[in-house]
Amino acid sequence: MTKLSLVYQDLKQKIDENVYHTDELLPSESKLSALYGASRDTIRKALERLRNEGYIQSQKGRGSVVINHQQYVFPVSGVISYKELMGRLSLSSVTHLEDQQQVTLPDCFKTLDPHMKSDKAYTRLVRQRVVNDEPVIIDIDYVDPKIVPSISKEVAENSLYEYFEHDLHLHIAYAKKEITVEPATALDQKLLDLPDGSMVAVVRSVTSLDDTSTFQYTESRHRADRFRFQEFARRS
Repeated sequence: MTKLSLVYQDLKQKIDENVYHTDELLPSESKLSALYGASRDTIRKALERLRNEGYIQSQKGRGSVVINHQQYVFPVSGVISYKELMGRLSLSSVTHLEDQQQVTLPDCFKTLDPHMKSDKAYTRLVRQRVVNDEPVIIDIDYVDPKIVPSISKEVAENSLYEYFEHDLHLHIAYAKKEITVEPATALDQKLLDLPDGSMVAVVRSVTSLDDTSTFQYTESRHRADRFRFQEFARRS
């Protein structure tokens, strides 16, 4: 392993293990050079790699500051509830119901469901997801009130799928999804603490029951710097 790789790997490990904490300055280039017995050029290249991978940010006159690089793997395929996902990832999470009202479906779902009924009223739920004390997702769900007549605040802040399947005995079969990257809206900025000009990753899905009836449309809006979407694919 080259000296550059050794320096990079050691600094990365120390950041991952919180030896160097978020918002903390790394030692200066000269101190790192002495610490690792490496040239200043090698140190600069190692720091540049850490910057490119989102571990540190250079600040003029200060040096290299450790930034929050934590990302959560969010699976794209499969039909899994948010509560189930948080359990798999062993993450601390809280959900806040921000709004609930009867509305018609927005046009953004037409690419997934060209035959959707745009004049039909759905129950819209707006929920803020907070992971490890940081707001990272807004889930906007549109649920068919003929299939799900009512949704309490307690249910909305716990698990819709748990309620659908265990209480209403609905058989959820499949979902169609699409992913886009879009400019943050005013709601994104408010609920995700985002500055002007930010981008969000948006996952839209249309979920159907085993009788093929569509009963739920969902728009999940993610802080792009906290989530990565991961999939496994096998060549056939």
